[in-house]
Amino acid sequence: MNIFRILGDVSHLLAIIILLLKIQKSKSCAGISGKSQILFALVFTTRYLDLFTTFISVYNTVMKVIFLICAYITVYMIYVKFRKTFDSENDSFRLEFLLVPVTGLSFLENHSFTPLEILWTFSIYLESVAILPQLFMISKTGEAETITTHYLFFLGLYRALYIANWVWRYYTENFYDQIAVVSGVVQTIFYCDFFYLYITKVLKGKKLSLPMPV
Repeated sequence: MNIFRILGDVSHLLAIIILLLKIQKSKSCAGISGKSQILFALVFTTRYLDLFTTFISVYNTVMKVIFLICAYITVYMIYVKFRKTFDSENDSFRLEFLLVPVTGLSFLENHSFTPLEILWTFSIYLESVAILPQLFMISKTGEAETITTHYLFFLGLYRALYIANWVWRYYTENFYDQIAVVSGVVQTIFYCDFFYLYITKVLKGKKLSLPMPV
C-alpha cells in the first residue's frame, strides 16, 4: 500500500459522496447519467466477487463493501427514489456499444481463463469506458452543474493517482499489470478535455458549458 493508492481511493470515495450528497440535497438526479451509474455498479459487482473467496486486509474489504453499497444506493436514488427527475431523454447512450466489445475483449485478453479472472478483467475494461454515457449526456445538454463537475473531477483524479500508483509499484516492487495500466490510461485520456475545462472555467467560478451538437 502506498500514498498514491490511498489518495486514489480517497478521491474515488469523495467523488461518490459528492454525487450522493448532490442528489439527496437537491432531491434531483438531473444531469446525472443513470446509465453510467449502472455500469459502475456492474464494475464493482464483477470486480469484488473475491470478497467471498479471498481476504487481503481489513482496509481492502471495507473499501470494497463501501463502494458496492454506494454504487447501488446511487442507482436506487436515480431509478426509484428520484426517478421523476431523471433525464432519460438525454441519457441515451447505447450501452450495448460498450458491453459487447468489453465482454468479448475480456474473454480474449485476460491473465487466466477462469470465471473470476474473466469477470475481474471485464470490470477493468468496463471501468475504462463507464464514464462515457455521462460525458455523452453533458455533450447533448451542452452544460453541467458545478457539483456534477466536481464529481467528475475527483473521479478523474482517482484514475490519475492510480497511474502514479502503478508507476510507483513498478519501480519499487517490479510489479506491472498491463491490463490495468492500459485500461487506466485509456480512462484518464477520456477525462483530459474535461480537466482542461474544469481548470479554466469551473475553478474560476464559471459554469461548464460545451458547444451543442448539431
